[in-house]
Amino acid sequence: MTKPPAPDAPENPPRSAADQPIPDQSASAQPAPDSSAAPVRKPRAPRKSAASLEHAGTGAARPTSKPRSKKAAEAAATADTPAAPELSGHDLSTFNIRLERYRQDLENSLRAVYGKQVDALWPRLEALLRRALAERPADLKRLDEARLLRPDWLQVPEMIGYVAYTDRFAGTLRGVSQRLGYLEELGVKYLHLMPLLKPRARENDGGYAVADYRAVREDLGSIDDLRSLTAELRGRGISLELDLVINHVAREHDWAVRARAGEARYRDYFLLFPDRQMPDAYERSLPEIFPDFAPGNFTWNEEAASWVWTTFNSYQWDLNWANPDVFLEFVDIILYLANQGVEIFRLDAIAFLWKRLGTDSQNQPEVHDLTRALRACARIVAPAVAFKAEAIVSPGDLIAYLGKRDHSGKVSDMAYHNSLMVQLWSSLASRNTRLFEQALSAFAPKPTNTTWGLYVRCHDDIGWAISDHDAGMAGTVGWGHRAFLSDFYSGEWPGSFARGQVFQANPRTGDRRISGSAASLAGLEAAQTPEDVSLALRRLRLLHAVTLGYGGVPLLYMGDELALTNDYSYQDVPEHASDNRWLHRPAMDWDKAEERADSATPAGQMYAALQQLIRARQQLPHLHASIESQVVRSSNEHTLLLRRSHPLGQMLGVYNFTGEFQPLPAWVLREVVGDFPRDAISGHEWNLTNEEVALEPYGAYWLIEQPR
Repeated sequence: MTKPPAPDAPENPPRSAADQPIPDQSASAQPAPDSSAAPVRKPRAPRKSAASLEHAGTGAARPTSKPRSKKAAEAAATADTPAAPELSGHDLSTFNIRLERYRQDLENSLRAVYGKQVDALWPRLEALLRRALAERPADLKRLDEARLLRPDWLQVPEMIGYVAYTDRFAGTLRGVSQRLGYLEELGVKYLHLMPLLKPRARENDGGYAVADYRAVREDLGSIDDLRSLTAELRGRGISLELDLVINHVAREHDWAVRARAGEARYRDYFLLFPDRQMPDAYERSLPEIFPDFAPGNFTWNEEAASWVWTTFNSYQWDLNWANPDVFLEFVDIILYLANQGVEIFRLDAIAFLWKRLGTDSQNQPEVHDLTRALRACARIVAPAVAFKAEAIVSPGDLIAYLGKRDHSGKVSDMAYHNSLMVQLWSSLASRNTRLFEQALSAFAPKPTNTTWGLYVRCHDDIGWAISDHDAGMAGTVGWGHRAFLSDFYSGEWPGSFARGQVFQANPRTGDRRISGSAASLAGLEAAQTPEDVSLALRRLRLLHAVTLGYGGVPLLYMGDELALTNDYSYQDVPEHASDNRWLHRPAMDWDKAEERADSATPAGQMYAALQQLIRARQQLPHLHASIESQVVRSSNEHTLLLRRSHPLGQMLGVYNFTGEFQPLPAWVLREVVGDFPRDAISGHEWNLTNEEVALEPYGAYWLIEQPR
């Protein structure tokens, strides 16, 4: 089924890899019965495609096809290769140089996943890359050249991120253009607009159920509006990040529609099973992501006469990445959006791409091979583009998303440091940093050409990703501490200052995640007195100081710069009412934004504190992300010390996680930053020749070693 171009589509609408003829890799698949002939379907015999069989020796879900001779495969590949636009002169030279540079990474990664199928895939892939480069606008090619000369552009201290929903921040994409002065004033260099590609109608997981990757949500604007916005952002030195959902699509997506219609080729884009035999086998080791409203990982679909793999919601169909055509589709999508000016892709749910029986089907090795191949394709056509892995996984698994061994520095350019965020809130509640020290010390060094995405809050819930091992090493009990944090931040713990809500309680595992805005979780909503307000704002300043001073890209969530509290109006919106994560997804309060210069208001005080931190950060080369933050064991369990060793000298982050003054022996600090360091935040010089220093309640300091 081919959709007509939208009214605002360009004169020559972009081509999809799906619209190019391909070799039949589904010869053994049978088309679904005619839906008009039988309103009730009976499960059919297992089909030998779409991952109902296990790949020999790996347990990975893979499609199978009838073997073809090498000559037949080559002939089919040649016939199926679309005519590539002519590249000439500088563009041709550029393509050849980049292809030579990245060919080994690309081919080795693809062969690790697809084996001999790469022989047929390669001509089609190279034609796609040539076409994308030929279509890349001249100003973006100039950006590519600039990024090649400054490959650390994502690592510099000036890089400050801002995260917002388009409609909640400014209504439309054009509305965002009118608010760019506000972002510039704050120091933003990186704007992440939450899901804005066209989702399914009605419930859509906050936009993460994409129905069309080449269209923008109608109420937000058009692809032309997106292209105009990216151009304006570039002119102001701001990079745009977009969410790219790569694990699944909406069941209304054209691929899924055609799969349900019985097209064998598109059935192989998904993971379909005729009966419960294989789903039940997989379920034995799979976790439930949304046990409250989407239990299980498979959904029966009557039209497809199959159980469909649906990790998240019944309307989000997991893709079969064991099919190389799915890989080709996403190369095409990424390069199409890159040519509209998108500079950073947040690879959503990346940990779930590869399915393997007997595992939790997360963090499988093939995920990293696929990412390295996608990155190589982007580097060949659009080297200005960067990838951010949305991998909320354990520290032991996380480093692989930035690259280990031969993948080091060749997969995603950035990953979320979820553990840092969790430990911030953990230490704030417990007033103890021993678990924080233990968790950070467990991290292996990341590749020096990568960076962390650092945040206090985001659009999602907080899951207490604290391992039993780390908890035990810190002198506490994992399950007990996780339960305490859920009680504390839901306001159930006696004396808690927080006002959050439990999200997705799972009685089987005891897991209870938390929703709520940073300000409400830090005590501003519950504040009764001016002193309560002051303490809440101090807590928020502390949390932001740690993220801004850690070394990475700090990602400010919309409204946190104004200390916006929970928004309970989500309960009045039918499609939001069952999902309390909308509690911390408010509409931007522009009236409150007008108070940002008023130091008598909480919004003004929060904004001023953040601006002070941002300005200090922008002047500190010590915060270049190639440098690691290292834990210095503190003699006071209420404080956290983080050291950064830069060629210009030492930096020591000093943080007090309590509402009281805390003492520290001066020699602990002196050994790192000398006798008379300067605090980069306040500008004050410290005298560490005394025996002891006292840290202010919720105090945060960036001590810089002075030249002798």
